[in-house]
Amino acid sequence: MDFFLEPLTLVTFFPLVGVLVLLLLPSGNKNLLRWTALITSLATFGISLWVLSLFNASNPDLQLAARYPWIAVAGWNIEYHLAVDGLSILLVLLTTFLTPISILSTWTAVEERVKDFMLFFTLLEVGMLGVFMAQDLFLFYIFWEFTLVPMYFLIGIWGGPRRIYAAIKFFLYTMAGSILMLLAILWLGIQQGSFSVPELIALGGIPADIQLWLFIAFAAAFAIKVPMWPLHSWLPDAHVEAPTAGSVILAGVLLKMGTYGFIRFNLPLFPEAAIQAAPWMALLAVIGIIYGAAVSYAQGDAKKLVAYSSVSHLGFVMLGLFAMNPQGIQGGILQMINHGLSTGALFLLVGMIYEQTHTRDLKVYGGLWKITPVFGTLMLIVALSSMGLPGLNGFVGEFTILLGAWGAGSGVLGSVLFAGFAAAGVIMAAVYILYMFQKMFLGPEGSIVEEVKKHGHALRDLNAREIITLVPLLVFIFWIGLYPQPFFNLIAPSVDKLVAILQAAMH
Repeated sequence: MDFFLEPLTLVTFFPLVGVLVLLLLPSGNKNLLRWTALITSLATFGISLWVLSLFNASNPDLQLAARYPWIAVAGWNIEYHLAVDGLSILLVLLTTFLTPISILSTWTAVEERVKDFMLFFTLLEVGMLGVFMAQDLFLFYIFWEFTLVPMYFLIGIWGGPRRIYAAIKFFLYTMAGSILMLLAILWLGIQQGSFSVPELIALGGIPADIQLWLFIAFAAAFAIKVPMWPLHSWLPDAHVEAPTAGSVILAGVLLKMGTYGFIRFNLPLFPEAAIQAAPWMALLAVIGIIYGAAVSYAQGDAKKLVAYSSVSHLGFVMLGLFAMNPQGIQGGILQMINHGLSTGALFLLVGMIYEQTHTRDLKVYGGLWKITPVFGTLMLIVALSSMGLPGLNGFVGEFTILLGAWGAGSGVLGSVLFAGFAAAGVIMAAVYILYMFQKMFLGPEGSIVEEVKKHGHALRDLNAREIITLVPLLVFIFWIGLYPQPFFNLIAPSVDKLVAILQAAMH
């Protein structure tokens, strides 16, 4: 019984209680199904807050470990091992925070097969939480692959017109990278005699040339998930076709599994290879920042514009991580959270207007500010946070990352150049986000107003449920923007420990 009362086991598998209840409920009672999924996800969030209350922010090591023998075959010990530290605690909280918000956004958006939708969404939460807490490579791989299945169905059943194409592309891309990671995991298990991540880090001793191959194999899986340029082409399709809630959780949490993988595995397990690869990873990150921003500006579809902006924003995260200093890595982790909040909110807002108009074409919009002032105000705040305006969350993360990139490594000219190009990406973000805002809200009324009237209803402003969905995100957008210290306090000790491993490998 103790096993189920472990805080991390409880938070990871509690959504399965909701799954069991959903299975027993009749498919016809849609509201009951929605409330069941929402209450389950809110309870999971409550348990994650309990986990946070037990977490000691000053301790850099893994905490609250649930560790049990699981599979022992011919001297191989695979363990059920969950734990959190400063590198993962905020991501666990982000997952449990965004899940109920995403479910609340589907209240009127998902009318078909509500029971199946809620089942897949609740199962997805289990997989995502497991990824952020698993400390055994075999267990991590199971959770990592498991998240593919619910997301595949969420896109493939409830998505847009090209949903099957997008779902298959998402699945194949992610699977291709994962196979290489599986081979690297097998090599580590056989050669090093352990699948336990803390033990492998403590053992060290992997020859530098082998480290590089293992680094590349893990990086393939994670870079596709981030997605880093040039492995990003599955993302716009998946986002555009996914239902709104799917886009929120895909941008908010699933992409972070890639960046988290680099921090948890690539940097501490293969530090020498990471140092060798750092300039190249930083270069790809900067290309991603500039490319994502340039392509966003060219989009006519509001959702596709936000999707490409993720390539740019996550380029910042990768630049921070491969600066390999405390500022860069702390900024990178905080920016993961910021991106989840801001881009999640952008997808929610685009989804809310799409529910009324059934189009995301920027050409037909215009003049919405007069008609929907509340919607316009919230969109403006979120847009400004996404482009990094001081006082809002995006600025804190990007500024800390630029500090880290500027101070990185001995090739100072290289790092200054990278920081300079990344700063240009901030300016480009302002261009495409203000362009979208201006197209939708300012200027003369667009043809969409007449189009909606033809269908017998006028454009309405946000209702109470939609405002309640967005308010929690706005609270954190302002909180992190104005007072980020509590968040840095949670991250800092574990980041310092990671940087110490990297510095030891440099000498």
